[in-house]
Amino acid sequence: MSLLRKSDALIVVDVQRDFLPDGALGVPEGEAVIEPLNRCIVAFERHGLPIFTTRDWHPPDHCSFQSQGGLWPPHCVAGTPGAQFPAGLSLPPSVRIISKATAAEADAYSGFQGTDLAAQLAAADCTRVVIGGLATDYCVRATALDARAAGLEVIVLEEGTRAVNLKPGDGQRALKDMRDSGVQLISVERMLA
Repeated sequence: MSLLRKSDALIVVDVQRDFLPDGALGVPEGEAVIEPLNRCIVAFERHGLPIFTTRDWHPPDHCSFQSQGGLWPPHCVAGTPGAQFPAGLSLPPSVRIISKATAAEADAYSGFQGTDLAAQLAAADCTRVVIGGLATDYCVRATALDARAAGLEVIVLEEGTRAVNLKPGDGQRALKDMRDSGVQLISVERMLA
């Protein structure tokens, strides 16, 4: 029996071309999240549950870029091919797109930071979010922790995320941080069974 509830929403975090292995800031095995997330998208759509996707939507001089003193190479510049969702990700027409880190001077790893995601979830009467995407140790972690801080129940899909691991073990530490804050880690199989 599916674990889905009528108060659930799916949040697909930053599955964008620049974060896939051949992209400007490729996450190792990042493409592996697409198939399990597509299965969840189909299930949520079939149950009439809201589906959100976050995306980095940076200006060309964004503060996170190395040229501006930041940590990362240029990536997900608004309107460029690298900022697009990959063709293999089956987002329905009803998907609600949350653009983040859209101002040059402010970074945002969390889908809640500087967006109306929390308000949209509240308007949809969502009390629990199911999260997958890229990357475990950055935007998935930050989004999950902010969802918990907002009082939501949070499930992170085990095979629906991959880590950057800028430092070895970052992904595992991020999973521990999330578990310690009350996030549940559940397989897609169990979620949808």
